[in-house]
Amino acid sequence: MMNETKLTLKKLGIEEINSDYVSNKRFKDGGQYRFEVPGIQGPSALKSLLDACNDYDLKIHRATQTKGIMFLLDDEINQMLDLAQDNNIQLFLAVGPRATYDTSATVQTEEGKRIGYRLRGYDNLTFAIEDVKRAVNLGVRGILLYDEGLLYVLSKMRDMGELPKDLKFKLSAHAGCSNPASAKLFESIGLNSLNPVRDLQINMLASLRQAIDIPIDVHTENPKSTGGFIRHYEVPQMIKVASPIYLKTGGSIAKTHSWNTTDNEAKLRAKQVALVKNMIENHYPEAKMSDSIE
Repeated sequence: MMNETKLTLKKLGIEEINSDYVSNKRFKDGGQYRFEVPGIQGPSALKSLLDACNDYDLKIHRATQTKGIMFLLDDEINQMLDLAQDNNIQLFLAVGPRATYDTSATVQTEEGKRIGYRLRGYDNLTFAIEDVKRAVNLGVRGILLYDEGLLYVLSKMRDMGELPKDLKFKLSAHAGCSNPASAKLFESIGLNSLNPVRDLQINMLASLRQAIDIPIDVHTENPKSTGGFIRHYEVPQMIKVASPIYLKTGGSIAKTHSWNTTDNEAKLRAKQVALVKNMIENHYPEAKMSDSIE
């Protein structure tokens, strides 16, 4: 009964996934997966995370600040950039202006929460662009976004040469992407890395992977405010169906998305990466971790 609809979707590059689907897509260096640690809000936490990774003999590929560029001093951003460069990792900073920080009371209600972290009105769109331009001028080349309209504008600015060509845009789970059509839309307007909603099942992740080529960033665990669930045993299957994939690990240490991670909590996040690494080595040892960060 649904064959015509499925045929239409197939014409658009969105195909039904069977139970034995395996992704043959890879990072440029042939790797299937990389590690990302989110919620690293400042230079001290970043240093503690990297020191702990060295203690565990771990390689991570990306660290993400989620609270917002506007909460960091220029000197703090420069310190984080230096640490990232010295340790050969990507650094992504989040856009600060968002619905939860402006004058809207709506987002504090049950209905209003559906707005997520999107931007409200012309002024807030302008503020967000300025937040990004400030970080870029300091040397940041990875931006975490929450709003598809902002992605559209920033991507156009990158195309026009108003932003650097090597600037990368990563979409947050708070943007609510959860199906292959939405994933294709985000990819088509300039996204470089997609973080879908946190609770997608394995077959749902596979449907996203079939539809797009950019990396998918998947939470292997979550803060208490977004369910607190831990998916370490699912990681081998995540890699098989969703590569190239960033394994976002360490979130269960935090209580909320923009949690101010302490130095000790940053070390605990590194331990979570070590646990996931052990899970891969035990249950999918042939999986190839990417050596490059590009």
